[in-house]
Amino acid sequence: MHLDDLAEQAATIRTRDAETEHEIRVCMAASCQSSGSGQVLEALRAGVEPQTQSCRVKGVGCMGLCSAGPLVAVAPPGTTLNASRLYRDVAPANAPAILDNLGKPDPIERLHCPTDQPFFTAQHRIVLEHSGQIDPDSLDDAIAVGGYSALVRALTELTPAEVLREVTSSGLRGRGGGGYPTGLKWSTVAKMPGGQKYIVCNADEGDPGAFMDRAVLESDPHRVIEGMAIAGYAVGASKGYVYVRAEYPLAVERLTNAIRKAKRAGFLGSQIADTQFGFEIEIRLGAGAFVCGEETALMASIQGLRGQPRPRPPYPAEAGLWGCPTLINNVETFANIAPIVREGGDWFAALGTEGSKGTKVFALAGTIVNTGLIEVPMGTRLAHIIEVIGGGIPGGGRVKAVQTGGPSGGCIPRAHLDTPVDYDSLKGLGTIMGSGGMIVMDERSSMVDVARYFMEFCMTESCGKCVPCRTGTQQMHALLERIAAAEAGRAELALLEELCEVVQATSLCGLGQTAPNPVLSTLRYFRDEYESRLVD
Repeated sequence: MHLDDLAEQAATIRTRDAETEHEIRVCMAASCQSSGSGQVLEALRAGVEPQTQSCRVKGVGCMGLCSAGPLVAVAPPGTTLNASRLYRDVAPANAPAILDNLGKPDPIERLHCPTDQPFFTAQHRIVLEHSGQIDPDSLDDAIAVGGYSALVRALTELTPAEVLREVTSSGLRGRGGGGYPTGLKWSTVAKMPGGQKYIVCNADEGDPGAFMDRAVLESDPHRVIEGMAIAGYAVGASKGYVYVRAEYPLAVERLTNAIRKAKRAGFLGSQIADTQFGFEIEIRLGAGAFVCGEETALMASIQGLRGQPRPRPPYPAEAGLWGCPTLINNVETFANIAPIVREGGDWFAALGTEGSKGTKVFALAGTIVNTGLIEVPMGTRLAHIIEVIGGGIPGGGRVKAVQTGGPSGGCIPRAHLDTPVDYDSLKGLGTIMGSGGMIVMDERSSMVDVARYFMEFCMTESCGKCVPCRTGTQQMHALLERIAAAEAGRAELALLEELCEVVQATSLCGLGQTAPNPVLSTLRYFRDEYESRLVD
């Protein structure tokens, strides 16, 4: 298949879909499904069966505003989410009213969710550009919005070196938390001697409050597959693995379907787009160990070994899976690749800040009006994300702190909400961007309890391989328990700080090295809360 053939196929699909006057999209991501969107979809489909083909009902991926689910959008085919008529908190009993309202000038007032509100208009969607618009189980829907066109273009019009150049010039950095330059990592693998190489997509998203990668796989799995295949072409790899948690059955199901359909259509397998390039993808299920988000532990798990990290070097780019050069990126990183190849690296680099290019997907959670999935340019201020897009604290309350980066991150106080969200600015505050979890807390939150919660998480999730993490997290949790119960003195608080430094400096992998971050950041900005609980 050539690029012109794919473009013609996409145009044919769009023409066919345009024959339908109304398209009703029901969010079938995990959040809305848990609120009953499956029953809403069935009720709507039952209501249109006797009608003509003027109305099509389909399930789509995440629309973002999870706190308002189940969400239903009504629009002509091909319309973006922001241009749709959106309904919130929809129940199966509302299906007749929605169907009766088709074609009428005004929406149903009691269900209407305006899409001109900042939650939708203040975003810049690249990774999520088709989330909530396409059916994740439909290859036709993916092709209609440009799916696999970047892969075909790369294979037929660009050399591997030219693909690497576009990715490098884009300034994309790894979205899994480390922020390592993607182009540099790809180039390192590409330079390794010939033979077997591997591509690995890290979908082992385990941070509390984080659901970005899961939502992308549930909403637009073909985009991740396309990014992995392009990476394989660029670095000379013929085999890919997606390591995803078994706790995400919906994401696994949709990714499995997408891989099967992509292979059947010739976008995976041998001689893709009538070229000599071939690429296969397999899914590997993780058992939910947080440490397997670390790349060396992840590779051990893929190989059937116990998921424990190993010292580096050698790095995966040199000796990864079965000793072969291996490229590891997370879901969001791969989801950015097709747009970069399609639009060019300079286009992507024009977004964001000097050191942090492009956009970032965040999962807004906690005490905030609009919880859900958002995507904003790098450099967007925290206050803008929380107060404008997120709608602020319910009831007009005050933000006390924002926790970013999950158990590896830290807590940012209200005084620093004007900070731009980029890798360097967050690091300067004692936290990290991580994979994109963002938990908002109001004045009622105890920062000692927050630190204790994350320390308990790290203690439980430690693989136990190295003493500093295995024993240190237990001791720090015990000290936090005593401080929280007002049973500790200043000597124990000083010991807690000393332990944080030791565990941070001597742990084997990122889990132990970053486990003290929530404690250190809360001590830095909320020390009075610790001292108020000391017995002396």
